[in-house]
Amino acid sequence: MTRLAPFLALAVIGAAWGATQPLAKVAVSTGHAALGLLFWQLLIGAVVLGGITLARGRALSLTPAHLRLYLVIALVGSVLPGITSYNAARHLPAGVLSILLSSVPMWAFPIALALGNDRFHVRRLLGLALGLAGVSLIVLPTEGLPPAVPALWVGIALLSSVLYAIEGNVVQRWGTYGLDPMQVLAGASAVGAVLCLPLALAGGVMVDPRSGIGAPEIALIASALLHAAAYSGYVWLVGVAGSVFAVQVSYFVTLFGVIWAMAFLSEGYSGWIWAALALMLAGLALVQPQPKRLVPDGALGQNATG
Repeated sequence: MTRLAPFLALAVIGAAWGATQPLAKVAVSTGHAALGLLFWQLLIGAVVLGGITLARGRALSLTPAHLRLYLVIALVGSVLPGITSYNAARHLPAGVLSILLSSVPMWAFPIALALGNDRFHVRRLLGLALGLAGVSLIVLPTEGLPPAVPALWVGIALLSSVLYAIEGNVVQRWGTYGLDPMQVLAGASAVGAVLCLPLALAGGVMVDPRSGIGAPEIALIASALLHAAAYSGYVWLVGVAGSVFAVQVSYFVTLFGVIWAMAFLSEGYSGWIWAALALMLAGLALVQPQPKRLVPDGALGQNATG
């Protein structure tokens, strides 16, 4: 392996993860409800990641402690943020969603302080302040968001980031009971699919593939596969280059999310949005912790909807 490989992997993984936001925008374009989309997204993720786990000679443990872990990660890392992000995707540009998603480490900082997972750092407080300033540049100026888009949807999109931040802190505080990240995400995806199935059926919002496969359905499948591939690549990168290096993928996810939205959805942004992007990336650089675990804060929750 050449010395260039980890740097190339950063870009490739970031490009794959960054594509999931524009794909989510396409997936909801014809009215598919969040729960119906989430079931298939999580089922595909469970099959792919579960297969990779088994191929690595690992088992999906079904002890009560591990099932509780899967349930918590499924709720705060997939189902609840998936519902909020899919609904926000109906109203917000995909590039804006990608910018808002970069706030996960910023929200993780005050949550970590509350749980005793971290100590106060002025540098990270400044990063949080820059992140909030970036959000304000999206919400407050009349030229920030497209016309007729209520700022409420920015708050709903940010709920996803807050939930991912909670998830990362839960993992840091209570651990994964001996499981590696691939096992945790495979198990959580399976549990999440089980949770979404009856809710989607009861609500009459299940996406039925027998009715035809169009652009939204293809986007959903592509998003789920890209997430599984990107996450697998991320775990490999942590093993090769370390978590301090691998966490820099966050910058590429945000940047590629904006680039893909412009390239494939023809999105354009005001100067306020570009200024918000600059502030969010600066805040991300300041608030990023020095990871000591295999997976940094919030990384388990960066799924196909986030």
